[in-house]
Amino acid sequence: MNSTTTKPRVVIGLSGGVDSSVSAWLLKQQGYEVVGLFMKNWEDDDDSEYCSTRQDWIDAASVADLLDIDIEAVNFSAEYKDRVFAEFLREYSAGRTPNPDVLCNAEIKFKAFLDHAMGLGAEYIATGHYARVRSVQNNGRTEYQLLKGLDASKDQSYFLHRLNQAQLSKTIFPLGEINKTQVREIAQDLKLPNAAKKDSTGICFIGERPFREFLNRYLPTKPGPILTDEGKQIGEHAGLAFYTLGQRKGLGIGGVKGYQAQDGTADAWYVARKDLQNNTLYVVSGHDHPWLLQAQLQAEDVSWVAGYAPELGEYGAKTRYRQQDAACRLAQATMQSLTLDFHQAQWAVTPGQSAVLYQDDICLGGGIIY
Repeated sequence: MNSTTTKPRVVIGLSGGVDSSVSAWLLKQQGYEVVGLFMKNWEDDDDSEYCSTRQDWIDAASVADLLDIDIEAVNFSAEYKDRVFAEFLREYSAGRTPNPDVLCNAEIKFKAFLDHAMGLGAEYIATGHYARVRSVQNNGRTEYQLLKGLDASKDQSYFLHRLNQAQLSKTIFPLGEINKTQVREIAQDLKLPNAAKKDSTGICFIGERPFREFLNRYLPTKPGPILTDEGKQIGEHAGLAFYTLGQRKGLGIGGVKGYQAQDGTADAWYVARKDLQNNTLYVVSGHDHPWLLQAQLQAEDVSWVAGYAPELGEYGAKTRYRQQDAACRLAQATMQSLTLDFHQAQWAVTPGQSAVLYQDDICLGGGIIY
């Protein structure tokens, strides 16, 4: 391919995982000049059994070598700690349950990484997310839409809803049109060294680890009572930060019977409320207890993909990842806040999580539930 027909330079975030590796190959197949960037964003316990940064770097470098692309390692640990982890701890301290992947995408992968990539002469960045970008004309100007990935079981638009027009205009999602099964098949056909590597889970860039033990190192424990909806104390919690609404396991009250069903079995206990002022955790017996159901929510710190609020009316919304879109009415929307009225009450709507609004496949944006 001669230089006049070479496509633009794309810097792709190579994590060492199979999704970003196949994304890099797809970009090369499409004729782009591809450069890999490996991001190191966590240093506090990089020698522990839970942090796989060293192995991830080996995998990313091996893939780059196989695909014949340059790769650079960059350290965003300071930015991650300031912009993501500090906010993560603040939210937990306030009794909420934040979503670090949402913050991570907005502040690191599509801000610090994007800025660095532009400094390398890139015209675009790419990641292995399952999502799509589409450009449309709106009143004579180009507008970028964020769309769900075609593989509904892997769609990651929920985590990307804070991306803005400038970021989307520079972003390519090579996996948006294909499914995970195809990605694995491509990796095996190419004999990628990480073809069989498990997908990463856990906290963004920090990885899988015993969560309570991890938080314990950063947040003080402040035990307090566990009360039922009738005010009866049935246990003691380890600190409100360590629990989330709808949580069933790890409550330490397994021997306390909930309400008896007719067949003699007892319903499980679920976390239903947190009273920060009195340091009290409330639990209820039964999955469908009224305290766990909510027909309306408010969200703040709103971000709209288009740069302006959508019209009020009927949409779908997710209050957690991997949830089917729930039919709702957007009853109020500004650049700062939104109100959603759901047709059916939603289960365990959790402060700190994101409420994300959809119009069919188009992700419109969202905010933090409070």
